[in-house]
Amino acid sequence: MDNLTLKKKLIESCEKIQKERIEAIQSAMDEAQQSANEYGAPKDRYDSFRMQQLNKKDMFGSQLQKANSEYIALEKINELKGIKKVEFGAVVITPEQKLFISISLGKVEVGNDSFFAISPNVPIYEAMKDKKKNDTFTFRGKTSKIIDVF
Repeated sequence: MDNLTLKKKLIESCEKIQKERIEAIQSAMDEAQQSANEYGAPKDRYDSFRMQQLNKKDMFGSQLQKANSEYIALEKINELKGIKKVEFGAVVITPEQKLFISISLGKVEVGNDSFFAISPNVPIYEAMKDKKKNDTFTFRGKTSKIIDVF
């Protein structure tokens, strides 16, 4: 599989994972709201169940907002853009691992390959930022070489 096809499949896989996250958060948020509604008004001033459910709904609302903004960031990655250095949207291959600089999703399977979708806010990204193919970088005392960037 060529690099552009691989990158396109990687983006599609990440979008699918993020959509599933968004749906799960939305479902949990709706469930907390429904639970609060079914419970009704507080029974006395020490009854905090309804408030706990509403706070839970608000927490899920914040998570949903973050997940949606991350999904939008994923959509902005152009799989056809030729990337020559480590930056947002790049696929980075090292002897130890294959990374996709996008949003923090963890392990993403594409075909028989495993990639780690990482955010530009993680320390390893800072160590390899702006490096090009065949450059080396040091992370946690270990030097590694960038085999490919696209």
